[in-house]
Amino acid sequence: MHIYLVGGAVRDKLLKRPVVDHDRVVVGATPEALLALGYKPVGKDFPVFLHPQTGEEYALARTERKSGRGYHGFVFQADATITLEQDLARRDLTINAIAEDEHGALTDPFGGVADIEARVLRHVSEAFVEDPVRVLRVARFAARFAPLGFSVAAETMTLMQQMVRDGEVDHLVPERVWAETRKALGEARPSAFLRVLRECGALAVLFPEVDALYGVPQRAEFHPEIDTGVHVEMVLDAAATLAPGNDVVGFCALGHDLGKALTPAAELPRHVGHEHRGVAPLRALAARLKVPTEHAALAELVCREHLNVHRALELKPATVLKLLTATDALRRPARLDLFLAACTADKRGRLGHGEDAYPQADYLRQARAVAAAVESASFIAQGMTGPAIGQAMENARIHAIAGLRANPSGHRSAV
Repeated sequence: MHIYLVGGAVRDKLLKRPVVDHDRVVVGATPEALLALGYKPVGKDFPVFLHPQTGEEYALARTERKSGRGYHGFVFQADATITLEQDLARRDLTINAIAEDEHGALTDPFGGVADIEARVLRHVSEAFVEDPVRVLRVARFAARFAPLGFSVAAETMTLMQQMVRDGEVDHLVPERVWAETRKALGEARPSAFLRVLRECGALAVLFPEVDALYGVPQRAEFHPEIDTGVHVEMVLDAAATLAPGNDVVGFCALGHDLGKALTPAAELPRHVGHEHRGVAPLRALAARLKVPTEHAALAELVCREHLNVHRALELKPATVLKLLTATDALRRPARLDLFLAACTADKRGRLGHGEDAYPQADYLRQARAVAAAVESASFIAQGMTGPAIGQAMENARIHAIAGLRANPSGHRSAV
């Protein structure tokens, strides 16, 4: 029995990145042998075991053979005769098909080390086309490693385009699409996820609402990048900078401008009312991918209200309070921070505006603070009851927000 460190752990060590998961493959063993050593079985489709002390995953070396459509259509073989090279051959990318033994010696039959040095995402074999999830995985790895200079090999992109034409990605279940998308939205450069999917044609299949934004013009004085699709890419990257690893903010960034694809051609490049037009396609996208409720709810708020946030310094105090109430900010200040991060990303996700100040965010946080400081106890002490308390609290909150504008030490001097 021989045990090797494989996959992302080896790749990330070579890239000098933090290693999060230590996956290992076991060659020359049987399930019975691992069970006898105290390993706990967890794999449903093929033998995977948890180490009795560390809890880390150990998988028996295996091969896989395509048996049907989609990513479920595989037959696996795992026994003591499967070699390390056979196991590595079933993997998606060369950079993920490197193994390391206990002495640090590498087994690299497909040139993964060279591709790491060349910063290339390249498929291991023609068997890549058998699993449509790999299209999403390549796009996700592009989002992770784009800051390091990685790009997709031309021949791999050709295979991905063929997979789309053959209808393989049509068989991806929503849960799997969302799982990969969620990870991509938390990566350092999620724009690369969109670009790779668009280049291979999968964006139009899996995210038609987003794909429709490309080629839609915006007013150059406000959006020097002009193209709405490019703007969304820039907002995604700005969100990744403002809220690293936060896929909730990432999803808000992805869906905030979907309404611009529905602007009548005669009105272009203006997009009056796009914040309201965008709600329906955003709901459709979230429902189709089975996006978590909070992701969908906050993204809808950002879609509908981001223009009001941009105008926050000009809004009436009563309107500011309505905005804070709509976001549930008085009870959930952390939610307001996510909401404002997405709106800030929209402001900065424009060509030449990546460092723009956004005093609206600080103002709304201060407005939230003074409004939340108004409590019911003082009004109850005055003898108020029922609806009168609520109305008095609302009036007091509006007055407190108005005081921010009149107070020279308020929001304007604080940003």
